[in-house]
Amino acid sequence: MAVQQAAGADPYFPEHGDPRYRVHRYELALDYRPGPNRLSGTARINAIAGRAPLSEFVLNLADYKIGRVRVDGRQPHYTHRGGRLRVRPAKPVRAGAPFTVEVHWSGNPEPVNSPWGGLGWEELEDGALVASQPIGAPSWYPCNDRPADKASYQLSITTPSAYAVVAGGRLLTRTTKASTTTWVYEQSAPTSSYLVGLVIGKYQTVLLGDPGPGGVPQHGHIPAHLLGDFSRDFARQPQMMEMFQELFGPYPFDEYAVVVTEEELDVPVEAQGLSLFGANHVDGARGSERLVAHELAHQWFGNSVSIADWRHIWLNEGFAKYAEWLWSERSGGRTAEQLAAAAHRLLSSLPQDLRLSDPGRKSMFDDRLYERGGLVLHAVRCALGDIAFFRMLRGWGHLHRGGTVTTAAFTAHVARFSAEPVDELLQAWIHGTALPPLPGAERRAAG
Repeated sequence: MAVQQAAGADPYFPEHGDPRYRVHRYELALDYRPGPNRLSGTARINAIAGRAPLSEFVLNLADYKIGRVRVDGRQPHYTHRGGRLRVRPAKPVRAGAPFTVEVHWSGNPEPVNSPWGGLGWEELEDGALVASQPIGAPSWYPCNDRPADKASYQLSITTPSAYAVVAGGRLLTRTTKASTTTWVYEQSAPTSSYLVGLVIGKYQTVLLGDPGPGGVPQHGHIPAHLLGDFSRDFARQPQMMEMFQELFGPYPFDEYAVVVTEEELDVPVEAQGLSLFGANHVDGARGSERLVAHELAHQWFGNSVSIADWRHIWLNEGFAKYAEWLWSERSGGRTAEQLAAAAHRLLSSLPQDLRLSDPGRKSMFDDRLYERGGLVLHAVRCALGDIAFFRMLRGWGHLHRGGTVTTAAFTAHVARFSAEPVDELLQAWIHGTALPPLPGAERRAAG
């Protein structure tokens, strides 16, 4: 595992995350009552101090009532303002030393404010879901909210027994006592805070395909009345899984789940080992199949291979966009070349002031970033040829599995697979703003 931990605060969200320490494991015990939308929780956080002694540290947590805070069993001094729980241990933690934080909190969860509206915990008509990208995780649990700080998780969630709980990871136990049920999930793979997914609702569970020995179990959790349409819309997901494992390398987690909510969602949302779709993404006509491919591809690119900070988000979205094109090409739809040409035409009609390598916070989720990111991958494919290109893709996923990456790491990685220099190509596509020529245009003209 290659981890490139960012040295300082995230330039886009300096109030989120604390680079002075890193978390090894979160153990979260939650009790949620959907009717009054009431959440109470206990977090046990195992962490390691950085290179300097830790006289204080910060966890991100929204406006809850704090019941108790302990550091290595001792009561620290703490303040809780503006979504930041600032903790001063009774005795500074030595540089490089492990320490444990325990936090008890309770209140009515709600999304945290962001430039894109509310993020994180969202109360549904009958249940709740979590969609945290990029800064919504503190809406429901205390965390070091930076994508580079990846940890393992155990989630224990108690709810009324009428509700199912779906989280990313492996379901360890489900225990019913009187009118409540406790669900315990384990996510052993390193996970960024924003990628911890959770859904609470009334769903039917189906198995997608037959994983066979050594295969990846894939489950769908769907409202009963959408089951028929879902069965058609997600029927080819097992084929996507096989194809992506061929092209990208082994699936990086134990299982994969998809949830369809009763409500509509603007866009699907990826979490580690889990993707959330709205009822509007199910139409019985595979109308959102490209999004099924996009979210699945994020399990490799974005979730297993994560970004060191939010400047590099194109490494998540560009790769997932290109996975859409690869699936279309393999499944009898338009080829990647045709889809690249359509993306290039679209971008040529739009302002050319977006720099992939540092789009700025306002443009993190700009459609142009997705399309241009896909075109970068297509340009690299045209330059390297298919054999070297797919070796490069598999190598990227293998080398950085469970770790974090930067744009500079990607450009260096591509160079190792190219017989010819690719510096100018990557400089123009990733660091420039003007739209370069359509990838492969010169080769077609010569032909």
